[in-house]
Amino acid sequence: MSDIPETAELRQEALSYDLERTLSAIVSVRTQIPEDALTAKILGTERAGHGVLIRENGLIVTIGYLVTEAETIWIVDNKGGATAGHTVAYDQETGFGLIQALGRLDLPALEMGSSADVNEGEWMMLAGHGGRENAISARVQAKREFAGYWEYLLDEAIFTTPPHPTWGGAGLIGEDGTLRGIGSLFVQQVISGGDPVNGNMVVPIDLLKPILDELLTYGRTQKPARPWLGMMTAEVDDGLVVAGVTEGGPAQRAGVQVGDFVLSIGDQRVKELADMFRRVWATGEAGVDIPLTLSRDGGMLDLTVQSLNRSDLLKSPRIH
Repeated sequence: MSDIPETAELRQEALSYDLERTLSAIVSVRTQIPEDALTAKILGTERAGHGVLIRENGLIVTIGYLVTEAETIWIVDNKGGATAGHTVAYDQETGFGLIQALGRLDLPALEMGSSADVNEGEWMMLAGHGGRENAISARVQAKREFAGYWEYLLDEAIFTTPPHPTWGGAGLIGEDGTLRGIGSLFVQQVISGGDPVNGNMVVPIDLLKPILDELLTYGRTQKPARPWLGMMTAEVDDGLVVAGVTEGGPAQRAGVQVGDFVLSIGDQRVKELADMFRRVWATGEAGVDIPLTLSRDGGMLDLTVQSLNRSDLLKSPRIH
């Protein structure tokens, strides 16, 4: 039994859809990543989470960090059946990953519902692979902007409580049994000015729908790539501080150091992560020069970072 509170456990009599059938569409995803991959040091070389079957031909949606640079993927269903998988796509902007099962999955596919119809205060199911023992009743606490220190921004993410113990790639299921989002992170959030509450951040499924065909055809969207700095930035009381830089990445090569405070992008002052990211991305496409004004050891410093397309540094999936 997973570490799920009794109050969050699910019962079929409280649901309008077939619980067992729905849960059978959620699979285990395990991946192996080369040691020399760009993401290996931060995300590890062995990753595990969940995925949701969205087409009966074996197409699975998961959270992208599970499959980024994966050289081996194994998919396991609730009955213990295993098959290999192949990364179809990873979309950095949304955070979604797509996997194609290489063997037959005799499982029902879940229909993608509407995340726009998800309301704060609504109770839903957040489920991972493993049946009822790995599914919880979760309350939608908020729908709001989310900015991640790794140059990631969602205009509106879904936040739920209590937290699922193994959230990565878990499916958020609506009262009609449709898929409303994919679990991404464990977070602490402040609700109504109270103390921080543990929960999960879920990527809304509506973000996948308009790009799904492009991802299936090309492995990525066809719009120009955003400029990437390789700079991990955190919000603190005094503003924005550089918490890390990717080894050999644009920011490190330009001379950005851990502990620097980011004051402005060009001539625009920035105090929040979301504002900083939008300023960087508004400068142009990947490859554009990004002018930074930093504070270091009490002094001001102007640097220019030549951005990159992060995808160019990632290992491509093996062709099967």
